[in-house]
Amino acid sequence: MPILIVTILALLLIAWLIWQPRLVTQRRVRQQGQAFPPAWRAIIRRNVPLAASLPADLQVQLRRHIQVFLAEKAFVGCQGQVIDDEVRVTIAAQACLLLLNRPNDYYPALRQVLVYPSAFEVDIAHTDEIGVVQSGRDWRAGESWQEGQVILSWEDVLVGAADPVDGWNVVIHEFAHQLDSEAGLTDGIPALPSAARQASWSKVMQAEFEALLAALDRGEEDTFLDPYGASNPAEFFAVVTEAFFEQGLELRTHHPALFEELLAFYCVDTSAWPPPRVLRRPDLAQQQSP
Repeated sequence: MPILIVTILALLLIAWLIWQPRLVTQRRVRQQGQAFPPAWRAIIRRNVPLAASLPADLQVQLRRHIQVFLAEKAFVGCQGQVIDDEVRVTIAAQACLLLLNRPNDYYPALRQVLVYPSAFEVDIAHTDEIGVVQSGRDWRAGESWQEGQVILSWEDVLVGAADPVDGWNVVIHEFAHQLDSEAGLTDGIPALPSAARQASWSKVMQAEFEALLAALDRGEEDTFLDPYGASNPAEFFAVVTEAFFEQGLELRTHHPALFEELLAFYCVDTSAWPPPRVLRRPDLAQQQSP
């Protein structure tokens, strides 16, 4: 009798493993087939000007990805932050830019997005040059955890989206970390389809990372890539992803080999997108003024 029960349970598990992906796919197709709410379109127009620069087919694809993302990911407000469609759609529209034209599973490890009203304080620890561990506190606009969470400052989400040509976007940055971690480690090498692609990626990324380090060591203050990318390879990947989506043509001009690697990974030619408009947000400017 116990053997029979174990056999039945094993067969049920096998059936679930076979059918569960199909059920997920069918559910997503149904979600994408629903009408996209006009209120969501208005939120994207109001808060995410980069979306308007996409070719028409990618705009349709983006809306379909947003529908799935919002159906599958939980949003949690922290420190009194209200979670409404304004918050959810604005974040989802930016996160889903990284999914365009790519086979993906909608950030499979991600369970929830935590949203703070503004920059949040975190505990940090680092080892100094003599090996002593130093601890303290730091303010962050966003964080990405392999344990299934992305944490964002709502104020910085709006600021990053409002200027879509400055190469700084906290949502794109943190969700690049999520793609990075899909390979098992957050080390600047996302999941790639072949050993040849991984070798090419590693060669170009390492060379560009070291070039940024060398430029900063020489005291250069006007590097095209954000100096924060010199922190480590994982941050470099997130920083160049921001540049790829917000400064595609400039990235292709200044760092052609880097652009080509990102083009092969993200499968969208951001250098061909027309320049988006920059939003003027007097509400945020007032919040940030001393």
